[in-house]
Amino acid sequence: MNRARRPPLQHQLASVFDRAVDSLSSALTPDTTRHYRGTARNFLTYLGASHPDVNSMDHLRREPHILGWMRHLHSQSPPLVTASYINRLITLRCIFNELAWAAKLPELVHLIRRADIPRLPQRLPRPLTTEQDQLLQQEFLRRNDLGGNAFLLIRHTGMRIGECADLSFDCLRSTSPDQWAIHVPLGKLKTERMVPVDSFVCELVQRLRFFRSLDPLPPDGWLLARPRTKEALVRQLRDYWHQVCHSLDLSTRVVPHQMRHSYASEMLRSGVGFPAVMKLLGHTSPEMTMRYIDVALSDLRREFDLARSKPRHLTPEPKARIVSLRTGIDGVLDALLSAQHVLEMFRRALPNGVSRRCLDRLTNRLTKIITEAHKLTTP
Repeated sequence: MNRARRPPLQHQLASVFDRAVDSLSSALTPDTTRHYRGTARNFLTYLGASHPDVNSMDHLRREPHILGWMRHLHSQSPPLVTASYINRLITLRCIFNELAWAAKLPELVHLIRRADIPRLPQRLPRPLTTEQDQLLQQEFLRRNDLGGNAFLLIRHTGMRIGECADLSFDCLRSTSPDQWAIHVPLGKLKTERMVPVDSFVCELVQRLRFFRSLDPLPPDGWLLARPRTKEALVRQLRDYWHQVCHSLDLSTRVVPHQMRHSYASEMLRSGVGFPAVMKLLGHTSPEMTMRYIDVALSDLRREFDLARSKPRHLTPEPKARIVSLRTGIDGVLDALLSAQHVLEMFRRALPNGVSRRCLDRLTNRLTKIITEAHKLTTP
């Protein structure tokens, strides 16, 4: 069903803002361009309703026009989430920067200041709960249809729903005998990756290939048939997800992307190292991966108990040597080894600094003295 197009905005500054967005959109994606046009429309709609006398760019003032629009955004019901509020401010600020250069009005740059843009709240991992994860996977297995197998594939590879829609028909690649991986194409962060998979995921891919062979649409190289566009396929998958959640009486706030969070947390709990989890998700920074990994109190307790019972990073204490009463070179060696032990124990107790580095050098010299002393023979 096509969305109804909104009528053109009736405002004297609409054409000015359209030209600015057209200039910016040459380096933007279609989705981002639509966001720019929507923000400009939102601002001009407020301006026309609250300040109809403003009909020129040089009439714009920070107070009351810009600050009034900010208050208007805060007063909406339901209220805008912080991320959406930040996006609107940044977008309008970019438009003003473009207009300041095009219209030779440098004061437009200062209408929205850096201090006006709040900081993003800390994003916490939001994996599915154990009950939600089990219910959804059981239902997908029971249905065993195109949507169910697609979401099981997403759950067991950690890919995004858009990346799943972009999978090629031959995405399953053999990496070595009896070892397979799925080639995930260029995604949101313009990265591609190979995700190792087991026999269960290989079977999922074979099922999806079977469903693709039954589809009336001609072969086009994609694993999932596209009714018209990729966006239409993603909407179909999301609609299928909501139908399944409704049948299971799950909250409407549960979204497919939470399976990616569940996959990341599951990999970490299974013993996969943090850098490997980062590569599996296709992230480019550790900070981004930390937003996906859920470390529960039980995980902290397990790691704490393991560290206490089997320390992995502690060097065993050197054993103290028994001071003997031997004479000659043997007695000299005993004294040197005892001194080396006392020096090393004292050095380890010091914090990192000049003193510890100095003692480290003395310990190395003492080791060389002991080596040379071993070569001597008692007269």
